[in-house]
Amino acid sequence: MKVNVIGEKISQQEINAYLAYGAEKYPDRIIKEMTVSLDGDYADLKFEFADIPFDRVRRITGYLVGTLDRFNNGKRAEERERIKHTV
Repeated sequence: MKVNVIGEKISQQEINAYLAYGAEKYPDRIIKEMTVSLDGDYADLKFEFADIPFDRVRRITGYLVGTLDRFNNGKRAEERERIKHTV
């Protein structure tokens, strides 16, 4: 992870505290980079996050699904027999 500090120098302990704050505030995200801008008694934190992997979501027979593994045989047959249009 990359950490940028703009302004004054700060200790590693303070950097770790800012990282812990970011991890607590954004528990479902992975912090890729953090920029700390210092101005006197104020610290402005900017976090950049790692990309979130995206699974394809399709609307099939009235349901939003990513995969067909939870469909029963009837729904799988509906999906196989439907007319698929190309863009």
